[in-house]
Amino acid sequence: MSLTPFQPSAPQDWRNLYTAALFETQAGRVPSLISAAEHAIRHRANELSATAGDHIEEQAVIDDALYALRALRNCLEIRARWADAT
Repeated sequence: MSLTPFQPSAPQDWRNLYTAALFETQAGRVPSLISAAEHAIRHRANELSATAGDHIEEQAVIDDALYALRALRNCLEIRARWADAT
């Protein structure tokens, strides 16, 4: 049985998904893009915690990205509730 070596994802992968979620113009697609970006970001964060080295800068960027995605999701939820109320 052969084991494949651990191959971390490219940091750009989660950043591309994050950017896509932030700049999507079709409101119906945003929630699924947020979820995909959050999943990729958490995956990257797990990779960083499993590898040796100083990843403080990327971890800070990851924290900021997760915060921004939560804020975007909250805005969408508030907007949907407001639209339902009117």
